[in-house]
Amino acid sequence: MTLAGIELNYLVNKISNEVQGYYVSNIWGITRDSILFKLHHPDKSDIFMMISTSGVWLTSVKINQIEPNRLLKRLRSDLLRFKIKKIEQIGSERIAYFTFEGFDTEFVIIGEFFGDGNIILCNKEMKILALQHSIDVRHRKLGVGMKYATPPQTGINIFQIKETDFDDLKISELTAGKWFGRTLGLPKKYVEGIFRIAKIDPKKIGKDLSKEEIKNIFLVTKKIVSDVINGNHDTIVIQSDKSEVIPIKLGDIDENYISVNSFMEALDTVFTENIVKKGKTEQASEPNKKIKDLETQISEQEKAIDTVKEKSKYITNLANSLYEMVSQGIISIEDVRAQKILDKHKAKLSKEKGISLIVIREEKIKINPQTSLQSIASVLFNEAKRQSGAIKSIEQIKNKTVKKLEKLKNKTEMEMEEILVSEVRKKNWYERYRWFFTSDKMLAIGGRDAPSNSAIIRKHLGKNDKVFHGDIFGSPFFILKDAENPPILSMNEVAHATVCFSRAWREGMHGLNAFWVNPEQVKKSAPSGQFLPKGSFTIEGKRNYVNIPSLRLAVGIIPQDENYLLTSGPLETIKKNSICFAVIEPHGLEMVEVAKKIKLEFTKLSEEISKQISIDDIVRALPAGQSQIKKVEYGDAY
Repeated sequence: MTLAGIELNYLVNKISNEVQGYYVSNIWGITRDSILFKLHHPDKSDIFMMISTSGVWLTSVKINQIEPNRLLKRLRSDLLRFKIKKIEQIGSERIAYFTFEGFDTEFVIIGEFFGDGNIILCNKEMKILALQHSIDVRHRKLGVGMKYATPPQTGINIFQIKETDFDDLKISELTAGKWFGRTLGLPKKYVEGIFRIAKIDPKKIGKDLSKEEIKNIFLVTKKIVSDVINGNHDTIVIQSDKSEVIPIKLGDIDENYISVNSFMEALDTVFTENIVKKGKTEQASEPNKKIKDLETQISEQEKAIDTVKEKSKYITNLANSLYEMVSQGIISIEDVRAQKILDKHKAKLSKEKGISLIVIREEKIKINPQTSLQSIASVLFNEAKRQSGAIKSIEQIKNKTVKKLEKLKNKTEMEMEEILVSEVRKKNWYERYRWFFTSDKMLAIGGRDAPSNSAIIRKHLGKNDKVFHGDIFGSPFFILKDAENPPILSMNEVAHATVCFSRAWREGMHGLNAFWVNPEQVKKSAPSGQFLPKGSFTIEGKRNYVNIPSLRLAVGIIPQDENYLLTSGPLETIKKNSICFAVIEPHGLEMVEVAKKIKLEFTKLSEEISKQISIDDIVRALPAGQSQIKKVEYGDAY
């Protein structure tokens, strides 16, 4: 399935409105032709935007990487932390420009959603810096270092159609449907739908249409275009071998279809299914090749066993025939009568380089023809025994190969079932900050940096809250929400967190104080003639101090509704509310290394739950600076 130009117009406008003020916080290469952008906003929930050669859409799922993407490294290098400035469609073409700005420069990603599609990165002068694949055809060339050029424009701009644009149809020798598709560039599903609604045969020759029929086609077209681009949708998904999403129902449709809530949701479902299906094919290709190789090995090993068994049987039968010769009075293997018996057993005497041999079924056995037939028979029995030993060795190798095959098949099935998709959870507003629930189930939030310090005071401070700050430069602000008459325990827990998340942790400074004040004591502007740095505020009046004798925090996995969240805070409240938790103190390992160790320990306690928590989540929960893990245990919510 590919997007129509009118569908892209709706998506560009819809996504543009959604992503205003967002910047790129992460980029993943999903497939060679699909890239997932995580967009972050200081005050809103994260948005995930997929740009693929199929189109662009907002997604509610995160797909694990299926195959390498050649653009990923360059996109991460250039676009991380850049804001989305604008998204625009080029005319009515299936081409979109995504402009990113930051650090006094701009970059443009161009998505071409026609043919095989393309994803192209340009600088603000539209010089190509990287692209999915180069193009060198008669009317167009694209390559690194070249200036981007759009394909030649054809047909009428569908967004500006007038009734006079259909004048050529009145004299066309083409069928009406064919003229329509070529001239307006609409996909087959829309052409068929428009003629179906207009109740006109698309196979009718253009010049044979009446004025009323042409006007009817124009009016239906104009309404459908307007409905699609303005979001007047009744989206359906046509269910067939290749699912098709249509934002509006185009008359009476014969195919099976289902109605869905929105065009974006339907695209997310169908395009994601296509990516996952491709992912399973890609992931299965290499293991399937290994499986086929192992099956071939087993087949060859079985043939080898059968061959050796057959040789052993013939050699044994020949040895027994030598004893029959003795009973018939034959005493030499070179006797003419012995030769006849050898012929019956498909065996013969031979010499190579002066060495006497019996050859049976291409197996050459060294003998001394001057010895007795009993001695030669003994040599043959020993050879048959040796062949039987070879069978056991081959069977052992075959059994190992069979086990290897079964293990690979099971692993491949599990990996294919595991692909790939996890739902993107809509985060609570407070998860943008440091947060925890106190032992009295009261919400505490704190700043991570100067912008978030400013945000929690300016946007989230209520009249019944309490405001906390460490008695040290480099302390965050914390707020205890809805704390008109707060319990002492909750107040002490927030004071403890305030000091632990300050510069005191990085420098190991024990025995510091935190203080708390009421909201009206916090002044958001500096006194006349003075300057306040970003994230700083003036405190007036009495400060209520709380001594914090030691620095200790817990990082825990908290159950919430059907999800599991990770947070950190004072030990007792984290222990009380968590499935499992890790106690940390200052000094030791860097943040990423500590996060990896915590993740490993959580996996030992609850592998299924810890899968839902990433190392990045743990890093975000840690205080700045080095930490050491003191213990890891189950919490009271286990």
